[in-house]
Amino acid sequence: MPNYDLDKGRAREDLCRYLAACYYQPGPEFSEEKVFDSMLAAATCLHPDLAACARRLGEEFSAESAEDLLLDYTRLFLGPNHIIAKPYGSVWLEQQETLMGESTLAMLALYKEGGFEMDETFRELPDHIAAELEFLYLLIFRENEAHHQGKLEAQEAKAALRKRFLDEHLGRWVGPFTAAVKDGAQSNYYRQLAELTDRFINMEANKD
Repeated sequence: MPNYDLDKGRAREDLCRYLAACYYQPGPEFSEEKVFDSMLAAATCLHPDLAACARRLGEEFSAESAEDLLLDYTRLFLGPNHIIAKPYGSVWLEQQETLMGESTLAMLALYKEGGFEMDETFRELPDHIAAELEFLYLLIFRENEAHHQGKLEAQEAKAALRKRFLDEHLGRWVGPFTAAVKDGAQSNYYRQLAELTDRFINMEANKD
């Protein structure tokens, strides 16, 4: 990979990490930790369209009340009755309501292959959108580290695993999932988050 751009690699890493964070319950720490400033800086390094999405995301977060964001988050991802956009890969890949299906077990195998361990405090299923984004972040991070250290073989191995993960898992379900978020969201913030997520994952899936 002679033309590998490490600065863009670091930006991909950062944007992916902050995207994952946005799929947890929204709170004041998003502003306190300047999450959206960091996302904008990373997105600006990657592509003008991503930068425009990231800028709007931060603006929409500031424009919404904390109560409205929490209500929309709950409606979209938690229920308690009808969950508008179930954030689990198995729901979209297996086209059924059952969780922890074959695709989830396949994800666990990929996590093990990539050296990714689920935190004991993580209360969601292994194929939750945040977990899969965090796995993608880890793969990009390790790819960057291998490049920085001049370990071409390790870099190529992480890149191959990233491509397989996107081709077989996240890249296959992120489209219908984010479409459901955009259709069902009451806040522009979650519509913009879905748009940025979809664009970023598509960019990753189409990398060489």
